[in-house]
Amino acid sequence: MSATIGTVALLARYPVKSMAGEYLSEATVERRGLAGDRGWAVYTADGGIGSGKTTRRFRRVDGLLDWRSELADGVPVVEAPGGVRGRADDPATGALLSSAVGRPVTLRPEAEIPHHDESPVHVVTTAGLRALERLLGTSVDVARFRPNVVLETECDLEVGRELRLGDEVVLRLGPGMPRCVMVDLPQRDLPCDGRILKALGEVGDPTFGLQASVRRSGTVRVGDPAALL
Repeated sequence: MSATIGTVALLARYPVKSMAGEYLSEATVERRGLAGDRGWAVYTADGGIGSGKTTRRFRRVDGLLDWRSELADGVPVVEAPGGVRGRADDPATGALLSSAVGRPVTLRPEAEIPHHDESPVHVVTTAGLRALERLLGTSVDVARFRPNVVLETECDLEVGRELRLGDEVVLRLGPGMPRCVMVDLPQRDLPCDGRILKALGEVGDPTFGLQASVRRSGTVRVGDPAALL
């Protein structure tokens, strides 16, 4: 049995972790997540992965969100805020990025250490976005949350349920996605906004959207139906 709850409104991947990414009309979903999503990352001199926060794996590198990345022939092409572009596997691109962020960094593909923060796929619903906007009293650009999939739905998704997207892809819904200062940081085309993380904390649940794992691989397209199994 299944129940259609809405449609796929947006698909996005981020070829370089913590950079702006690209919107897709269709995506291949693999066990690791959307093909090409966060396949590369910025690495600091101590081997940390460049991010908007500092943890055991990650190192805060300010300014990365102002850069954009897109896949071309399997390798990300990154674009600086001024429009200069270069392939991630070109050392000159790493040098340009190092100069921009004020510290030595390199661009590398994923190896033993995973680049995803919490889960292979991140799902946000328009129902959740509208609830947050009511809390804040203003509109919020979903790009702040860097989702892979946005569902147009009025339903609240339940942890543990399976979600089918289109005819092929099946996700298992996990817990809420923990939020950090990244949601408030300025990023490509968006200014700093210090209200979002505070608002989530005030309601006692600093999460937004859901983590998800891939139960069945396949292709999903914008406009495909979404159904709970």
